[in-house]
Amino acid sequence: MDPIAAPPPAALPLARIIPRDQHVISRTAISPNALRVLYRLKDAGFQAFLVGGCVRDLMLGIEPKDFDVATDALPEEVKRLFRNCRLIGRRFRLAHVFFGREIIEVATFRAASAPAQSEEPLEDADAEGDEDSGLDEPVASGPEELGPEDTGQAGDDSERVLDERGRILRDNVYGTIDEDVWRRDFTCNALYYNIADFSVWDYVEGSADIAARRLRLIGDPETRYREDPVRMLRAARFEAKLGFGIEPAAAEALVRLKGLLGDVPPARLFDEMVKLFLTGHGRQSLEVLRRRALLEELLPNVALLRDPSGSARRAAARAGVAQYR
Repeated sequence: MDPIAAPPPAALPLARIIPRDQHVISRTAISPNALRVLYRLKDAGFQAFLVGGCVRDLMLGIEPKDFDVATDALPEEVKRLFRNCRLIGRRFRLAHVFFGREIIEVATFRAASAPAQSEEPLEDADAEGDEDSGLDEPVASGPEELGPEDTGQAGDDSERVLDERGRILRDNVYGTIDEDVWRRDFTCNALYYNIADFSVWDYVEGSADIAARRLRLIGDPETRYREDPVRMLRAARFEAKLGFGIEPAAAEALVRLKGLLGDVPPARLFDEMVKLFLTGHGRQSLEVLRRRALLEELLPNVALLRDPSGSARRAAARAGVAQYR
């Protein structure tokens, strides 16, 4: 199948809504704390959806390691609903709701006009708010009026910053769920579980790709990798973890653009390395990185040991490995 291209905002399609009796997701498999967040947002008059890898894993019968929520509530509105909430992120403004050691991440829908986001924030150095690990208590009963400086509505380019290579540096342009889906990376991560009626919303044939175990980027692969080079490592991780096959256009662009990983901040690379090698599929990850020619960019010393000639040798020289300087 061809990569899915994001349509212009005026032509945004409606989701295919999969009713409860036609999908396998049960609330018994969802974290009680995630349900608390979903229901409180819903009861306050906001839309509330599970989204991303947790929905994908639930569709596959895998227990999710964490649960992410998407909503039309702004981060400041989420914070008013949960006393045990902190706002984090310079690159993407997110709300973290704390329940002891469990964190439910809540993100506001973002606009299709802005470049797409990765599922992790770049950093949370500007985290703010009180840290409260006790039981959450509502501090507001519903939506409140916010000034224009708080809303970050679509069309306000002052909240969207890219570097000269097209990588997103900051992005807080808010939108609707119909726009938000086009900001996500892979079709399998773009399914929304609606707490209002327990349906699954599918805009990009993500459920079909999950059934086929196919990893497909939303949009042009080169553009998406340039926006966030970490997507190349995410693609390798999903291939290793889930056994999904990367569709040809995304696989070709991945090899061609692997050098962009050199521009990724070390903290983000470390975070992705932990997910690649310390979450139960390290051997598969190593093999996928080698086969996709990413190992020589990520771990040139290791690549050199596995292949002491050719591209691995050149990558080691670029990285300053002593005997090849």
